[in-house]
Amino acid sequence: MSATARKSTSMTLDRDLLDEARTFGINISQAAENGVLSAVRRERARRWREENAGAIADYNAMIETAGVPLARFRKF
Repeated sequence: MSATARKSTSMTLDRDLLDEARTFGINISQAAENGVLSAVRRERARRWREENAGAIADYNAMIETAGVPLARFRKF
């Protein structure tokens, strides 16, 4: 993790899961932060795909109609 500003927070976790994580020596704060980071990245990607769906569809239609740009220069 990078050395960024931290903010204390409170959260509720399943007791058995928390106990097992502690048994394994898992850093709960780091694991939670990694999980939130993963969820944020997935949501960013989902929103990007949603926001750019029209442009992607237009580009794919162009490729189907006109072919790949500069295809004549491809070596494969």
